[in-house]
Amino acid sequence: MELQTRFSALIAEELRLKATDVEQTVKLLDDGNTVPFIARYRKEVTGGLNEEQIRQIEDRIRYLRHLEERKATVLESIEKQGKLTPELKTKIEQATKLQEVEDLYLPYKPKKRTRATVAKEKGLEPLALLMLAQEIEQGTIEEIARPYLNPEKELNSIDAVLAGARDIVAEIVSENADLRKELRKFTFATGPLTSAARDESDVSVYGMYADYREPVKHIRPHRTLAINRGEREGYLKVKIEVDLDAAHEILRRHYLKNPRSVFAEQIELALKDSYQR
Repeated sequence: MELQTRFSALIAEELRLKATDVEQTVKLLDDGNTVPFIARYRKEVTGGLNEEQIRQIEDRIRYLRHLEERKATVLESIEKQGKLTPELKTKIEQATKLQEVEDLYLPYKPKKRTRATVAKEKGLEPLALLMLAQEIEQGTIEEIARPYLNPEKELNSIDAVLAGARDIVAEIVSENADLRKELRKFTFATGPLTSAARDESDVSVYGMYADYREPVKHIRPHRTLAINRGEREGYLKVKIEVDLDAAHEILRRHYLKNPRSVFAEQIELALKDSYQR
């Protein structure tokens, strides 16, 4: 199926419209016609779609095209690094959201110097992997960390050594695409979305969302598009409230393998840090 036809079919299904009406509307938008013009003077072409429906189509076609372009860029970048596996390629190609693509790209994305990269440069990666494995139950954490002390690398204390190792662990956890997807799914399933006006004196077309709260899972697609547009245009502040305790429990389920390990407390600290990244 040709890409434009596939996009039109997808949008039609999401917005419960006829695919032919969507496709014709996209053509009119691509020709440079404005939304008000199309709604008023091209009803016979669009099947009588109103202005709001046309804006929703405009938002979605822009998003889907950007998604496709981003996939191509990400695939090219990872392939140039020689790290593109058939499994990873399939996951990226089948992603339906930009955030999914970014999550998959994160471990391969060229990085600025982070706390984790600095810690690796100081030679702390072996300790971080030992910490992550959580196999050691005997002895003390100080005995294990002591060989990594190195004043020349600003590793002047056991605390500094452990903090560096935790930075590496936190980055590993934060770059786990499957875990990020699970946490996002949990957030959307349980969290309420709130939106507020950036300027309370500004009465705009987004007035109904100036003091808005609703569970994410109950928000209709047309409202999501309107809220996203309001945020993008600078009228709305939008956030999703998260049950942090429940989110941290998901992290523990994935990464706290052995509560008897001498590293258990360090893993807990690293997990809390990773969630903020």
